[in-house]
Amino acid sequence: MLVLADRRPASVQGQFVNRRLKVGAIKHLRRTRGGSQSHLMQCDDGLYYVIKLQNNPQHTRVLVNDWLGTRLGELIGLPMPVIAVVNVEPWFLEHTRALHIERCGYQRSFTPGQSFGSRYVISPLEGRVRDYLPETMIADVRNLRDFAGILALGKWTCNADGRQVVFWRKARGKKFTASFIDQGHCFNAGEWSFPDAPLRGVFGRNDVCRCITGSESFEPWMSRIEHFPESSVWALTEEIPQEWYNGDADALNELVTNLLERRSRVRELILSFKESSQRPFPNWRET
Repeated sequence: MLVLADRRPASVQGQFVNRRLKVGAIKHLRRTRGGSQSHLMQCDDGLYYVIKLQNNPQHTRVLVNDWLGTRLGELIGLPMPVIAVVNVEPWFLEHTRALHIERCGYQRSFTPGQSFGSRYVISPLEGRVRDYLPETMIADVRNLRDFAGILALGKWTCNADGRQVVFWRKARGKKFTASFIDQGHCFNAGEWSFPDAPLRGVFGRNDVCRCITGSESFEPWMSRIEHFPESSVWALTEEIPQEWYNGDADALNELVTNLLERRSRVRELILSFKESSQRPFPNWRET
């Protein structure tokens, strides 16, 4: 078994508390949309998770991407779903007919074992979840400023997909809250490379950017990224099951090294997006 080399300074090794949540899948609800062919399931903690399995059609590494991207977003103060390592037993796969991969007209079995789980943002019994809001309802989102932070995170991690977001509110609530889901295409999905482009990893509509009036709108997230402790990034890798990167510690080390080097480039990448054909910031004031 390969062991991930610990490149953190000796003074901080062993000080990071591993917060990896582990649960087990017990009930299948439905297949969800998306290229990874994830599934909504109930787990043995009584809660619901969208689960990506190891041999999903995109790549095993997207589980690593989802874990790292979500944890990084959480640590810089963004609204991210609770994530967990979900154990999917062989018997559960065998007795759940809907749990299989569909590609090009044929079916293939999923691999059992440790899978990635993203907790459903709110129980269906407690509120409502929407993956789209019309422009007339964007003003009903209580945390629109966080779209500036998730843009900074997407540029740091080179999210190669459009920004995925869900809007939720409690049953009697009036305001929606945006929660940023699906970080599987960070680091260019299974490639683990950083081919930057101005329109990569951004939300497809400009109406969420109206509150962005200049570089100061990206605070405090920008400064948190630029000063993100190197030791904390290395510590996050300890939470990741080795099956998700096939025990290739060298590849994971290289990914983290490149990620750390990019902390100082995020402002430049956001300015490239600002000057893009999308013209995303209508209220930007030059200073």
